[in-house]
Amino acid sequence: MSGHGQPIPMTARPGHPLNGVANVPGDKSISHRSLILGALSVGETRVTGLLEGEDVLDTAKAMRAFGAQVERQNGTWVVHGVGVGGFAEPSDVIDCGNSGTGVRLIMGCMATSPITATFTGDASLRGRPMGRVTDPLSLFGAQSFGRQGGRLPMTVVGAREPVPVRYALPVPSAQVKSAILLAGLNAPGETVVIEKEATRDHTERMLAGFGAEVRVEDGAEGRVITLVGQPELRAQTITVPRDPSSAAFPVCAGIVVPGSDVLVPNIGLNPTRAGLFTTLREMGADLSYENLRDEGGEPVADLRARFGGNLKGLEVPPERAASMIDEYPILSVVAAFAEGPTVMRGVKELRVKESDRIDAMAKLLRAAGVEVEEGPDWWIVHGRGADGVGGGAVAESRLDHRIAMSGLILGMAARKGMSVDDGSPIATSFPIFEALMRDLGADLSRG
Repeated sequence: MSGHGQPIPMTARPGHPLNGVANVPGDKSISHRSLILGALSVGETRVTGLLEGEDVLDTAKAMRAFGAQVERQNGTWVVHGVGVGGFAEPSDVIDCGNSGTGVRLIMGCMATSPITATFTGDASLRGRPMGRVTDPLSLFGAQSFGRQGGRLPMTVVGAREPVPVRYALPVPSAQVKSAILLAGLNAPGETVVIEKEATRDHTERMLAGFGAEVRVEDGAEGRVITLVGQPELRAQTITVPRDPSSAAFPVCAGIVVPGSDVLVPNIGLNPTRAGLFTTLREMGADLSYENLRDEGGEPVADLRARFGGNLKGLEVPPERAASMIDEYPILSVVAAFAEGPTVMRGVKELRVKESDRIDAMAKLLRAAGVEVEEGPDWWIVHGRGADGVGGGAVAESRLDHRIAMSGLILGMAARKGMSVDDGSPIATSFPIFEALMRDLGADLSRG
């Protein structure tokens, strides 16, 4: 599948229990950051388990464009960094494909260096607002020039004499927080980010692992992250844990497809990422954590998901949204097979992802016969029970990998199956999705 090629219609049909082991790819968030921090370090960083989806490969290309050496050697990715402040000016436009994480973090990396770079992406990424990142980056002294509404293509002119920044996030966003911290690396003094609600903390953890001085404290304003600027980052050897956001799809499939028993090993359970699994268990899903352990400072477990058929709708605590923001589309699929309403609030971030994910999933679920209510930052899925979802429709994926995969998981359990008009975006984050689900027993076809 190619997230940048011709549309690939796909259909999933019911009738087969899912059984076996699902070895999902490496964590996308950690994969992006491994390449970026390796490029900003001195020495050779070696990364195993990197997610080799198109989003991460686009970040690898971008790091090469800024002067780092990045290559794959016998399954290990090797990055020879240029050090903090060592980025060269790229000779061509930086194409970040479908990746909002990639483009926003890379903008942060170069915003405090005296270079200029122009960024673009696919149709989905060009429609996403960048002001939430470029506004705080302007406080360092960077300038940005994009299309109306702060959209790509966009040229960023890095600050020649950057100053440190203190910034309170107006909405929870790990991408914005990370962009500011990465910009702060090449600014003198202390850069401070304040978040009222904790978001995924991979950037803080990994910056500290690469040798930066990072302090995280709980204060009256919220969670306060302080970075001391202009460190010398030291190259690292990194083993990327497997991605909880990718694990969400075989896990949820195991929960809703009758007769299923799916084991998904080695999944990172960082508390800023594991909100979906907590929610599923609260709904009554047969989801267990096996072989709980700690790897590289991150909690890890094998997840076993079995069909139970006794799911109950619930109200997801709004404060949990930051820890599962990418998982609401697939949660809404599980909610369709639950008894009663599932209420999701505080999720306006979903409106500005690769697509408007609330609108996209509401239309997809309604086409499958499920009642959905929605507002600016909330939605409610009225579940129809374990065998109450009809399906039988063709849904628009809207160039959004998570919408496409969610529609196909629904089709594996709906009475009449489900189709998506284009499965090609799945390659951006989960290039082995199709083969993995077939190996578990899914009836998944193209065309």
